[in-house]
Amino acid sequence: MIEKFLNYLQYEQNRSPLTVAAYAEDLRAFEQFFKNLDGQLSWQNVDTDVIRDWMESMVDKGNSATSVHRRLSALRSFYRFALAHQLVERDPAHQVECPKEKKALPQFMREDEMDRLLDDIEWGAGYQGVLDRTIIMTFYQTGIRLSELIGLTDAAIDLPNRQLKVTGKGNKQRVVPFGDELAKCLQRYACERNRLEERCFDAFFVSHNGCKLTPQQVRKIVRMRLAAVSTAKKRSPHVLRHTFATAMLNHGAGIESVRRLLGHASASTTEIYTHTTFEQLKRIYHEAHPRA
Repeated sequence: MIEKFLNYLQYEQNRSPLTVAAYAEDLRAFEQFFKNLDGQLSWQNVDTDVIRDWMESMVDKGNSATSVHRRLSALRSFYRFALAHQLVERDPAHQVECPKEKKALPQFMREDEMDRLLDDIEWGAGYQGVLDRTIIMTFYQTGIRLSELIGLTDAAIDLPNRQLKVTGKGNKQRVVPFGDELAKCLQRYACERNRLEERCFDAFFVSHNGCKLTPQQVRKIVRMRLAAVSTAKKRSPHVLRHTFATAMLNHGAGIESVRRLLGHASASTTEIYTHTTFEQLKRIYHEAHPRA
């Protein structure tokens, strides 16, 4: 049965040799599993419980949810083929649900790292230094996305009321408040920028030659500046967004408030930061109490 299915993939579906080999490995692994489980089992009489047992055994061995999902997908394709060609009377795989993949905890900068970066590191007295510091500060104190920062205009920045008018995903607009420190930073940058001989008037943040910043330029600025205080591989605008959310929760902000500030449509998206907060507190505790 396996050979018939592999021939079907290769000659009728024109699947690559690597794909066919992967299907073969997954199906033979399952066949070996159910034969070891019960010598009376066959492809015709395997049921959903056996498939679930196989999945559980893979998880117990340390396989990721992605790996288990791939193998179950191969099994489902095999049984669809076998049922269509009357090689089996029923398909036990279609009722089996895949294990949910665990969301990776978002990476973030520690508050002491950000304090050191903003207070102790030399940024340079020229336009580029002022621009870089203002970008980092804006990400860190508002949690806005990269696209949202690039899309800011002068009209979107309300210094007297200390708030940004941000256009997020799906052109949804929201208002994000900020404090005096960022207000001073934005004001200083605006003064430096207004001295440029020529500039794009459709963007608040522009490069030294007056052009609207590209996503690549902003990523490069963030990556370079965060490298001064962090050796983490991931140093991106989104890391600063995570840092903002984590800091807000650590200082007592409610999940709903953080959701609105970040512009998440659902609180379930924001809830991952509660796990980050817990992991951070657990790490700090164990560092302070190594024998606990």
